[in-house]
Amino acid sequence: MPPIPTSAAGAAPVLTLGRDEAPPSGQLLDRVGDWGSTATPVGVFRLVPVHVERDLPRIGRWMNEPAVAAFWELAGPRALTERHLRQLADDGHSHPCLGVLEGTPMSYWEIYRADLDPLARHYPARAHDTGIHLLIGDAAARGRGLGGLLLRAVTDLVLDRRPACSRVVAEPDLRNTPSVAAFLSAGFRFSAELDLPAKRAGLMIRDRNLREVM
Repeated sequence: MPPIPTSAAGAAPVLTLGRDEAPPSGQLLDRVGDWGSTATPVGVFRLVPVHVERDLPRIGRWMNEPAVAAFWELAGPRALTERHLRQLADDGHSHPCLGVLEGTPMSYWEIYRADLDPLARHYPARAHDTGIHLLIGDAAARGRGLGGLLLRAVTDLVLDRRPACSRVVAEPDLRNTPSVAAFLSAGFRFSAELDLPAKRAGLMIRDRNLREVM
């Protein structure tokens, strides 16, 4: 795969990806890679499907940062993150993406069919429920309110690009109070507490029929 070029000497890396280079997005998620970019208050944002060979060093580095490792549990050798990414690619209902803000990769996302995921055993799932996992990989971008802004932008993309989806769901660890706060600021409502195999989570839901007009 071609390397990710840098914007200038010493500057943050900028991602450039042609349509012919993008891996095919799963039909179960209405081709995430074709959703396009969206304007946000902090710049133009785009979800770019992960290429494991190209993106593993970056994602593996993020997973080993203490603030991330405490909740994602993927710290350690790069092979651990690689196995996780390839499992997502194989399961067919999850799609890992880089979040690219103004050309710079700065976050990692998993967009998945919650109704086809083991999560559906723990809450009253509806057909086409779409789930979101997010980490802000760039440490300098954390604590600035970006999580809520980008979550709102991505859930808007989901609802715009997936007409069959009536709501977006998430299940952040209840100990991760910044994550819970970000979902609330993005228009999600706290629906229930869930006892999941690896955590006690808050079921967060953003309903299409209660969607705010921005």
